[in-house]
Amino acid sequence: MPTAAENFVKDNGAKLYDRVKITTPSKNYEGIIMPKHRLSGEHIIVLKLDNGYNIGISVEDANMQIIAKSKGKTEQVMERKINKDLDTISILGTGGTIASFVDYETGAVSPAITAEQLVNSVSALDEIANIKAEPLLSLASEDMKPEHWTKMAEKVAEIHQKQDHGIIVGHGTDTMGYSSAALSFQLQELSNPVIFTGAQRSPDRPSSDAHLNLVGAAKAAMTDLGEVSVAMHETTDDKNIALWRGTRVRKNHSSKRDAFSSKNEGPLGIVKEKVVWKQHYKATCEKTTIESGFDENIGFVWAHPGFGTEEWESITNKKKGVVIAGTGLGHINSELFGAIEKSSKDIPIAMTSQCLSGSTNLNVYKNGRELASRRVIELYDTLPETALVKMMWLAKHRPDNIEELMSTNLVGEISNSRKLE
Repeated sequence: MPTAAENFVKDNGAKLYDRVKITTPSKNYEGIIMPKHRLSGEHIIVLKLDNGYNIGISVEDANMQIIAKSKGKTEQVMERKINKDLDTISILGTGGTIASFVDYETGAVSPAITAEQLVNSVSALDEIANIKAEPLLSLASEDMKPEHWTKMAEKVAEIHQKQDHGIIVGHGTDTMGYSSAALSFQLQELSNPVIFTGAQRSPDRPSSDAHLNLVGAAKAAMTDLGEVSVAMHETTDDKNIALWRGTRVRKNHSSKRDAFSSKNEGPLGIVKEKVVWKQHYKATCEKTTIESGFDENIGFVWAHPGFGTEEWESITNKKKGVVIAGTGLGHINSELFGAIEKSSKDIPIAMTSQCLSGSTNLNVYKNGRELASRRVIELYDTLPETALVKMMWLAKHRPDNIEELMSTNLVGEISNSRKLE
């Protein structure tokens, strides 16, 4: 059944993409009628204004005047033509801002478009590759769970085996670092690139970073990069995309377009017209290997003043391992040393640092040495979130070697620099 907004457009003889003037009791608006998405209220019509912004307008007590008819553009999505001169890449949609629109009734941003709709909105992709868009999940990234990391990895391995081409994973930015690390451990050998990308601002906003991020990710997916990586804006302008190693990337700003960086090292490369490599990277190999799945029964402790034995025991009870995000060089309240020593006799306890640069070093201060003597595993400059993902993966696949492998660089999670300055 048509909505009130659809009837309003039809009754006034208008169609999608017509330029119209809408008069409401409070204000007049002029713009182009845009398609509704599934979050649009029944009485909301979406107009694209001359400044590029989309707004939602209630049709209640409104009048419409047609300024100019559209020139043949229709609501239907154009079928993408196969270019035999271009390679193919797949885009897996998992949700996030890159697959979202503003709900013009409430002002909230929510998932509303499919991977295919997103791809069809970026015409520049037609000149880069033939795109296969596949929906996999539709989640805000804060709702991701280890089971979703497993599903992503298994889908990537399936595509690499059957179709043998690069893959872009569209993902929410808040926990993208967790997911890129998770796929890095599950897929340690890649026959083709796996590039995560997302957006800080939804695609229907003029300031959105979604389109350039997607184009940059597509170019990276055509290289011989054999590591899971993240492609996002290098700076706040629309010039270049930075490629970050999947195990070393974190979101450092809540809303800026250049929100991502790596601890103690720069990007793997910068995507301009082509990828300009800045660091040595692991190249693709003949076949993608997969060891999927995680044991979620791992504790995570964020050291802070006042954190005591009772809290430690409640978090670590019946766990198969614990990751501590310590202060500074890798410290925690010395009153916990007895409890930590007791725990470390049964399960691995690993220490990383909350700091944005530098590394752990348990040999500098007395308390650090005390922790080392209690078999606390030093993780150097492994990111806390990566350390958690790594221990979950090891608990599933290398349960007898967690202590040794947590301090071993498996997929680039520990840098060569370990800066202390």
